[in-house]
Amino acid sequence: MLSPSKITILGSTGTIGDNTLDVIARHDHYEVIALTANTQVEKLFQQCLQYKPQSAVMVDENAATQLAEKLKQEAVEITVLSGIEGLETVSSLDEIDTVMAAIVGAAGLLPTLAAAKAGKKILLANKEALVMSGHLFMQEVHDNNATLLPIDSEHNAIFQCLPGNYAEGLERVGVNKILLTASGGPFRTMALDDLHNVTPAQAVAHPNWVMGRKISVDSASMMNKGLEVIEACWLFDTTPDMIQVVIHPQSIIHSMVSYVDGSVLAQMGNPDMRTPIAHAMAWPERIQSGVEPLDIFDVANFEFEKPDMQRFACLRLAYEAMQRGGTATTVLNAANEVAVDAFLNERIGFLQIPQIIESALTNVSIEEAVDLDCVLNADQASRLHAEELIQK
Repeated sequence: MLSPSKITILGSTGTIGDNTLDVIARHDHYEVIALTANTQVEKLFQQCLQYKPQSAVMVDENAATQLAEKLKQEAVEITVLSGIEGLETVSSLDEIDTVMAAIVGAAGLLPTLAAAKAGKKILLANKEALVMSGHLFMQEVHDNNATLLPIDSEHNAIFQCLPGNYAEGLERVGVNKILLTASGGPFRTMALDDLHNVTPAQAVAHPNWVMGRKISVDSASMMNKGLEVIEACWLFDTTPDMIQVVIHPQSIIHSMVSYVDGSVLAQMGNPDMRTPIAHAMAWPERIQSGVEPLDIFDVANFEFEKPDMQRFACLRLAYEAMQRGGTATTVLNAANEVAVDAFLNERIGFLQIPQIIESALTNVSIEEAVDLDCVLNADQASRLHAEELIQK
């Protein structure tokens, strides 16, 4: 029988937050202590009424004021905090044992670091904590005996396919290669010349997964997979040359691990984020997730392709940034966030996203990531460079 667990959900109004709450609602041994959002007052208000957390955080101060007023009108006693400081507070509360880190983008870095410093069980759905500051983040996890479990379907699949002693070193435990699967997104077969004219609406229409707008664009450009390569390097203490991206359009095999004896272990399932969420929440046990079991007879075929690095320049740039080391991955991520936002707001075209990222990697100084200030300075410098290019 599972022990009671008290949880903070960072980014509870997003897709991962919704799915986490769905899993929680199916079991009685989880207690929601804190919920957080950026600006979605009404949605967080409704979540507060349903799950009755002790605390709620709105990153936006005006939104926090609105939420507090709405809760007061309903005579609901919930402490409302605001800003990054509020996120850090609820990530390190003494009474919680688990933090779902599901804030998209660089905004999730500091609260996730706070959870690591507090020695929590971290369910990591935020890529940027590792992409921006992999060495620093992993050091905090180790120094404070935090538990880090991946929520990305691919990294969770890899985790499930690795032996329990993989921390001794992948080669030592017989791993030959990690095969990181990717759907290829909505533009996998589109003519290259047509990519100049794609719209934000086309880019966010993912063929298999329901995701937020930013991550959907990243999937279309395959930057999402590039960030996952970087994340996998830190999670599993390996190098980019040990990771092969494999396009698998059906999104049934979520990733594979190849061993020196010729074995390839794969984790399969319907494309539903509740599976990795439930796996990580209950680990090392298993619980119901609400996901329909995979009917293997309904799967007509499995397709596998090598990614075209001309079509998916963002993936190439991610590999190069990880190989370069230091703050290169921070610069990559920051430039991508600015460029994707500009694309979603129709300020630039889709193919300008990798151009802006490559310019940032070429022109922004790459330093050794010695501390958090160094990482944040690189992040800011890259954002400024990207914005200047967009405004030209």
